[in-house]
Amino acid sequence: MSAEKTVGGLRCSEVLERLSDYLDGDLTTGEKSKVELHLAGCDECTRFGGEFGAVVTALRRRLGTNEDAPSSAVKRLDDALSEG
Repeated sequence: MSAEKTVGGLRCSEVLERLSDYLDGDLTTGEKSKVELHLAGCDECTRFGGEFGAVVTALRRRLGTNEDAPSSAVKRLDDALSEG
């Protein structure tokens, strides 16, 4: 991500901190509105948020199947989480 912007009363980093809660529906109405205002005005966060949302949705779907994930996928996910 390039320069951090403030849009809708939130900085990009604040939106990123709230994305998981946003996807889970765990934000207050006011917090949800601020995130949505930011996403409406910040192409980079919208793009990242869409990718993040797709990954979360895919993981939820996959984890709900009770099948083991391929070891290569588990390693990539573990590596990515360790870098963060």
